[in-house]
Order: sequence, then structure tokens, then C-alpha cells
Amino acid sequence: MKPDSRIYVAGHRGLVGSAIIRRLEAGGYSNLLTRTHAELDLTNQSEVENFFGSQRPEYVFLAAAKVGGIEANNTYPAEFIYKNLAIESNVIHSSYRKAVQKLIFLGSSCIYPKHAPQPMKEEYLLTGLLEPTNESYAIAKIAGIKMCAAYHRQYGTNYLSVMPTNLYGLGDNYDLQNSHVLPALIRKMHEARQTGSGEAVIWGTGNPRREFLDSDDLADACVFLMEKHDARDIGEFINIGVGLDFSIREVAELVAEVVGFRGKLVFDTSRPDGTPQKLLDVTRLTTLGWRAKTELRNGLSKAYQDYLSRYAMHGGGRVNG
Repeated sequence: MKPDSRIYVAGHRGLVGSAIIRRLEAGGYSNLLTRTHAELDLTNQSEVENFFGSQRPEYVFLAAAKVGGIEANNTYPAEFIYKNLAIESNVIHSSYRKAVQKLIFLGSSCIYPKHAPQPMKEEYLLTGLLEPTNESYAIAKIAGIKMCAAYHRQYGTNYLSVMPTNLYGLGDNYDLQNSHVLPALIRKMHEARQTGSGEAVIWGTGNPRREFLDSDDLADACVFLMEKHDARDIGEFINIGVGLDFSIREVAELVAEVVGFRGKLVFDTSRPDGTPQKLLDVTRLTTLGWRAKTELRNGLSKAYQDYLSRYAMHGGGRVNG
């Protein structure tokens, strides 16, 4: 990419897309294309085709998606599979038709089988059954990987698929109905401290293990891959993570420290745990020369300050990313 290359970031308002925008701007890229959902509905094929035809992006970061935590995935499976399939199909196909030079498709580590060996290597894809609570989302993301690979094989495109681990960071979604585990913990602990509650209730047993990646680190990895590597270096897709995981209990205790909540952590075992462990093997990425830089405690402190600033702006009301 050149500083004036036309770069489209789909989903620029989200956790990942906003981080990619920050990283591109810091890297001196000045010709960034963005559209809000109101300006461009990515599930609408004709709108997407018209956008690509008029704007002619040269590089695309496909970070737009319908995302959410366990409850949202379990409650709205039809929306998760339909919207994600529509978004990726429209953007990938229009990228091919309008000769986009390079595309990065953002997937998710939930594509791996529920009981995949740990840490999870790229070759474990489709070797077992998926976690039922987010099966629709995972199938949509697997379809995106296979679509990029198919276009590469048939048309010679340079479309890369990357699979990040669990994310958190600036601009995260703190809505307790559809947020991921870390932002949900931050909000719960903060509100418990503010109200003087003696306890904070956390879903599940606290035993599942998760890996957490700062969104700014993910953005740095995506730009690194876009600038320096292509599909021939990577294969169908590549994992992006830190190579280290924690139990949900350990993470909850760390969030409590960062937030200053000193009450009791209560684990509601009637709620689902989800996948027992999700740790990515990042050997392929580190071999290419990239490693995550943000230590979890430092990242949580940054995320909590971001939550406080946005929470205060909303007057203590609902806070969304």
C-alpha cells in the first residue's frame, strides 16, 4: 500500500474497524474510505456493488460483522448467520468484480471445533463439531474463509483471512445483553462498585480459559499482513493472538482489581460456560515476524478508562461501541 492508496475499512465504527483506522492513520495512510450503516447497507448487494463501482477501493479490510456474546449468539442465530453471510458475500464478490488488489477478511476463533486440541492450529478447522451456542456465527465465518480461498484459487485474487482471538479495547460494546466477556465484566464490576453492591454475578463456573487480544494489537497485525504478506505466505487463513490464556475466574479477579471492586465474585453455574478453552497457536504469525505487545493488565486499564470516559458522556446510561 502507498500513503495515498484508496483503502476501504468496512465496519470502521466497530471495535476492530476503529482500531484499523487508528493504525492506518498513524502509519501515514490518508485516503481512507468509510461508510456508516445508514450510508451503506452491506447486506444489500446492489448498494455494495454501486459503492465499489463509484469509489474503486484498492485495498479492503472487511471488519464489518454482526457480533455478540454467548447470549446474543444463542438468542438470534438466524440474524447471525444471515447478516454475516450477506456482508462477506457482497464485499468479497464486489472486491473481485472491481479488481481490488488485496483484501483482509476478519474471522473469529469460534470457527474451531468445541473440543479442538489446545492450542488451536489452523489445520484444526473442520475437524470436529462446533460450540452450539455460536454455531451460526462460526459457520458464517468459515464460509468467509472458504470464499476467500475459492476466489484465490479460481481467480488468482489476493484475499487473506485472519482469525483473531477474543478481543477487547477502545470503543468496545458494553451493552450487557450482547457484549463479550471482558467488556461485560468491566461494566458489571464498575456498576457493582458504584452502587455499593457486595457482589458481582458472573456467568458460568469461571473455569473456561480464554485468550484476550487488545484491538490495537489486532489492527497492527492486520496492517502488517496487508503491507508485507499475501495469500501465498499464509494459506487459507492465519491465527492472530497472544499465545497465552487465563481462566474466566482469573480474568474476573483482574478486572475487579483494575476497577477497584472489592466485593464477592459469584459464579452462576446455571448459565452456560461455552467452549472449555480457546487458545490459538500463533506460530505461523510469529514466524512471519509479528507478536502482540499489550499485556492484559495494561490493556484492561486502558479499556476501563475508555469505558469511564464514554460512560460519563452518556450520563450513566447505556454505553455502546
